[in-house]
Amino acid sequence: MTEDPLLTPDRRVLAGTPTLAEQVVEAEVGAARLWLLRTEVRDVVSFRGSLEPAPDLATEDDLAQALLVDLLDKGTRQRDRFALAEALEGRGAELSFYTDALRIGFGGRALAADLPDVLALLAEQLREPALDEAEFDKAKKQAIAAVRQAMDAPASQAAGALSRRLYPPDHPNYIRTPEAEIARLTALTIEDVRRFHAARVGGDGLRIALVGDLDPQRTARAVEGVLGDWAAHGQPARFADEATPTAPGRADVAIADRPNLNVRLGHPLALRRQHDDYLAVFAANFALGGNFSARLMQTVRDAHGLTYSIGSMLRGVTVEHGGHWLVHVTLSGPNLERGVEATRAVVQQFVEEGIGADELGAVQETLAGQHVVGMATTGGLAARLLTNAERGFDVGYLDRYPDLVRALTPEAVTDAARRHFRPGDLHTVVAGTLPA
Repeated sequence: MTEDPLLTPDRRVLAGTPTLAEQVVEAEVGAARLWLLRTEVRDVVSFRGSLEPAPDLATEDDLAQALLVDLLDKGTRQRDRFALAEALEGRGAELSFYTDALRIGFGGRALAADLPDVLALLAEQLREPALDEAEFDKAKKQAIAAVRQAMDAPASQAAGALSRRLYPPDHPNYIRTPEAEIARLTALTIEDVRRFHAARVGGDGLRIALVGDLDPQRTARAVEGVLGDWAAHGQPARFADEATPTAPGRADVAIADRPNLNVRLGHPLALRRQHDDYLAVFAANFALGGNFSARLMQTVRDAHGLTYSIGSMLRGVTVEHGGHWLVHVTLSGPNLERGVEATRAVVQQFVEEGIGADELGAVQETLAGQHVVGMATTGGLAARLLTNAERGFDVGYLDRYPDLVRALTPEAVTDAARRHFRPGDLHTVVAGTLPA
């Protein structure tokens, strides 16, 4: 099935269509909270959802959660993996699962007529996974192989080394050493995953956004029929929510036969997604390193010719915990020191000088445009509705976002950058084949 675009915002305005907040129907069915949006797309419904298993990150819960997600499409107590695949493929439907540190997520698409059956399959996989030992062994071997493969990837090793300088082991953004990850994966058993599912996977934090050719009332009843009675486990997540960085410095990770060095500079941010400064900091970072027009690209790559890849981002910032500011650049051995020095110089100059009106104007139009494009399909709209709900924002925030971005002033963005970006506190990690 090909995803059909929705009406563009301009056409919606011309047609006098109400705002998104006025069109979305919110409902609660048992433990589940729903956001339902009927669009002009015919015959197709897209959905995105998540739940909160509340892992204890001081234990191996994160690994049990990841392997559980790998097993959700490998069979249930009622049907094996082949029967599951046939049930979806026979309807031309899609269903997938993912995990992050604190949530298990899912998404899919189906014909409107098949949506109740696909939702029933979703509930069956979430609530009654087979958790077969042979499938578990395969998934564990694949996970270990992925860790071993990442040991030769400079980007993965640099990201991990930086995280260990910034966060305690029970923080969601912490990445274990490959050796520690392999050891813990090796010790994990199918019984650990079964216990995790029994104790931690329930209706807690269950949110689902559905968008497309749907009737809100009938769709809510369909969800209620398969998930409405799903009990909550009621346990709190256990994790560190703040960084505990070491003193700023440099760490090198030597990897043979990797002449392109991955360099990461970063420091923790005293910032969460709901912070009043967030949009201003986000805009400032985008001006510095968000795309090919940003200062880092224009200077370090285009003017100095020291790299093909450079940028910056806010990493791991959520409503539940803080994250960090990251500047990344790929450099050859001969250009390593000059490239790092040039990158730091651009960062320092940006924080000192701030952002100009024209520069900010270009950023504002790009960010507002990305927001609109991100909601141009039923899948994109469902994803935005879910993310917005996970952050605890009202649906109207999605309507207000472009205006909030365009309301930023150069002075506000500059002040926010100076409050939150501290070039002198940047840690440096270099991964690859280091120059002699």
